[in-house]
Amino acid sequence: MPRLPLLAFAALLLAAIFSPASAQAQAQFPSNGEHLIISGGVALRKWENLRAPGTQHDRWWGNFIRPARVRIQQIQKQNPNALITWMVYRNAYTMRSAEDQRDLIALVESVRDAYRVRLVWFNSGDQVISHINNGQNRSRTKIVSFEYYGHSNKYCFMFDYSSAIYGASKGYLHQRDLSKISSRAFAKGAFVKSWGCHTGESMSGEWRRVTGLPMIGAIGKTDYTDPVNVSLSPGSRWTN
Repeated sequence: MPRLPLLAFAALLLAAIFSPASAQAQAQFPSNGEHLIISGGVALRKWENLRAPGTQHDRWWGNFIRPARVRIQQIQKQNPNALITWMVYRNAYTMRSAEDQRDLIALVESVRDAYRVRLVWFNSGDQVISHINNGQNRSRTKIVSFEYYGHSNKYCFMFDYSSAIYGASKGYLHQRDLSKISSRAFAKGAFVKSWGCHTGESMSGEWRRVTGLPMIGAIGKTDYTDPVNVSLSPGSRWTN
């Protein structure tokens, strides 16, 4: 295999280190502040079973719970005393509990108890905005990281996609509502990333316009086949 010239190798190394795809692992957070993790809801199997094989979502109920748990572990490894708030869309897990005949609410709360984080159940985009602006004594405790795991399109986070309605969402946070967010809620240089599909195609730009912070998002789709290591689908890329 031919060797790269030293300068070319260095350039490739720097590109890998500072690319949006590796930003989560490389992010350095301020020591004092709140880490805010959002888990959207999963679809109901009765709707997803109407789709053709290979196009179905959320065969496992924990698609958006497991990666949040992994992220909590990563943050706590970096800072054992980190203040972490985990917001989870309750309606979808209540409905999926009935379908799966398992108490998924209790399973989510067991993650809270195991890692001693603050769990906030929510049922609307306005509740997410309210926590961003007013939670954790916001005038003194700024948000140092914000990450979203769930369904999304280019314009919004879809918290209950194919849960209440087949192929649609009743609970969401649309980019037109981002103007309600106070940029003062975030620490300077806060890390922001959406792990949903298509966010980088529109919503990331609106987020930056409103808050002054870049939001890393996907152009194309993301893949939760391995929820411990959420990745990009073939042909997709990260942008901010």
